[in-house]
Amino acid sequence: MIAIVNYGLGNVFSLQRSLEFLGQPSTLAGTPEELAEADRIILPGVGAFRDAADRLEKTGLGEAVKEEAAKGKLLMGICLGMQLLFDKSYEYGEYAGLGLIPGTVEKIEVPDQKRYKIPQIGWNSLRFTRPHPLFSGVREGDFVYFVHSYHGCHCGASTIAVTDYGGPVTAAVAEENVWGTQFHPEKSGKVGLEILRAFCGYKG
Repeated sequence: MIAIVNYGLGNVFSLQRSLEFLGQPSTLAGTPEELAEADRIILPGVGAFRDAADRLEKTGLGEAVKEEAAKGKLLMGICLGMQLLFDKSYEYGEYAGLGLIPGTVEKIEVPDQKRYKIPQIGWNSLRFTRPHPLFSGVREGDFVYFVHSYHGCHCGASTIAVTDYGGPVTAAVAEENVWGTQFHPEKSGKVGLEILRAFCGYKG
C-alpha cells in the first residue's frame, strides 16, 4: 500500500487517479500510524514552503516521514513535496526542511525575465545527470509538467535530472531510498505514469 501524506497542501486527487490507473492501491495518510502501515510513501505539495513545513510539524507527519525514511521505506516527494526534503528553503525567509536531501531551495534565476517567466509553468524536457531507477521507463529528452518558482540548489550528486530554463534547473533528486521530482508526474501524461510505475515497482 502506498501512503500519500495528507496534510492539506497536496494535489492528492490527480495523484490518486494516476495510481489507480496503474493498479496501485493508495491511501491518504493523516497520522504517523497510517504512514507506518504503508509500504512506501509519497509526499505531495503545492503552495508555500513555510505553510507546508508548519503543517508537517504541527501534525507530527514531518517527524513520521523522517522516521519511516530512516527505516529504509521508499519515499518520493513531488513539487513542493520534493522541496520539503531539503535542508532549508529561502522562499520569503529562511525555513528548515526535513533534511533528507542535502541542499537548499532557492528562487530560479533566469538570464532574461521577458523570455523566461517566473514561475515556470508548462512542459519542459529532462536531461539525466546520472542513471536512476526512477527513469527506467522513460528517455532523456522526454517532456514533463512543471509549475514552480523555486528549485533545489547545491544538491551535488543527489541531482538525477535537470531541465533547461535559461540554465540548468533541478528536476529530480535522489539519496538512497529518498527520491523527489520538481515536476508533477501525475500531470505529465504517459511519461509521468511511467515514472510513477517505476516508483511503485522498485524492489531495491
